[in-house]
Amino acid sequence: MADLKYYDIILKPVITEKSMNAMESKKYTFYVHTDATKTQIKEAVEKMFDGTKVSKVNTMNLNGKNRRRGNTSGKTAAKKKAIVQLTADSKEIEVFEGL
Repeated sequence: MADLKYYDIILKPVITEKSMNAMESKKYTFYVHTDATKTQIKEAVEKMFDGTKVSKVNTMNLNGKNRRRGNTSGKTAAKKKAIVQLTADSKEIEVFEGL
């Protein structure tokens, strides 16, 4: 397993209609490093965003899709997605404000 720092774990936020609706209940969705564990994701969110406290982390592995270009076929890269539930007394994450 790779030596992951907290700034390497969270890759980018997921901006979809479903993830925006989940923000009302303080659930935020991120693409994360494929080798990251739930505890590493929790620590990374708490360090990167000041004033946040994570109560729960759900993760899912997304396999790569089959793609073709002419006669050549292959797969896209696999991803890992994490849904982070914040506590009730936690601050909001500023990345998602104004969207």
